[in-house]
Amino acid sequence: MNNKPLWTKKIVRWETFLILLLLLEIFVFGMINPKFLMPRVLLGSINNFMSICIVSLFVTFVLITGGIDIQAGSIVGLTSIFIGVLWHDAGISIFVACLLGLAIGALCGAMSGFFVAYTGVQPMVVTLGGSFLYSGLALAITNFSSTESYKGISGFPAEFTQLAKGRIFNIVPNQLVIFLALFAIAYILLHRTTYGRKVFLCGVNKNAALYSGINSRLVIMSTYVVSGMGASLAGILLTAYLGTAKTDLGKEITLPVITAVVLGGTSNLGGTGGVVGTALAAIVIGILRFGLSMAGVNTQYLDIPVGILLVLSVAARFAGTNPSLQKAAHRIKARFAVKAAQ
Repeated sequence: MNNKPLWTKKIVRWETFLILLLLLEIFVFGMINPKFLMPRVLLGSINNFMSICIVSLFVTFVLITGGIDIQAGSIVGLTSIFIGVLWHDAGISIFVACLLGLAIGALCGAMSGFFVAYTGVQPMVVTLGGSFLYSGLALAITNFSSTESYKGISGFPAEFTQLAKGRIFNIVPNQLVIFLALFAIAYILLHRTTYGRKVFLCGVNKNAALYSGINSRLVIMSTYVVSGMGASLAGILLTAYLGTAKTDLGKEITLPVITAVVLGGTSNLGGTGGVVGTALAAIVIGILRFGLSMAGVNTQYLDIPVGILLVLSVAARFAGTNPSLQKAAHRIKARFAVKAAQ
């Protein structure tokens, strides 16, 4: 007898579907453009969307609590220009600047998380305001630089840029290794620790968590801190990969990030989800965008299929929890079972 809980079976099935979808993408795009299947090209494409994968991992924590984080893209840009100005104009070591950049991400997340957890303001409102605020701060920081903001800050030391551009054995991108390490950390933190169980409980029922002795407000606030640090880390890697610090580096990642988290099986209502599905969905979205660009689709249209995926995944989740639709599905299944028995 199989004693696995129902939600585990559902997640396994959904993750299997995501793997099949990823393989289908690789097959289809490989048929359209054979260069797509070259190992160096396929692995190299990962560098183009690794920021989406990293940010998605930690935004998952926020959505599991029932919140949402649409400010991550602005934190990416803020971190990028912040470390650029510290290194270029203040003369601080680039690696010390990166540590301070992570602290900025944590601070931004803590501020937004405080308003969500302790004042009861809707997460959408808080993080939308945070998006504008952190974008504005990024522009303000450029006033301290001797370089014009539209040019960006470049000329970073090779040891910094190689963190994102380098390859192990000249094949495996460093960013892929970093992502796998972050995935392991996020998985252990969310699925194998007491803190992770508290995050899930806060998403299921905040009052129940509070009555269980959990400081639910602090837990919710901490998820925004984690998300902010993830966004800052993505900003650091993106800056190293492009070799330029700019304020607008993360302006296009919000839609893909939210889509990856929801498509990965995390409920936008909170309480369910996980980083395994998010990681797979982020790769699916990244390969989709890269494959379409190699197929000749104009880059300005790449957000269209991502938006469709977001709408369909949310609609499918609501359809799956609708009692009327569930009854209809059971009736149809019963009819097919009867016909099969005959």
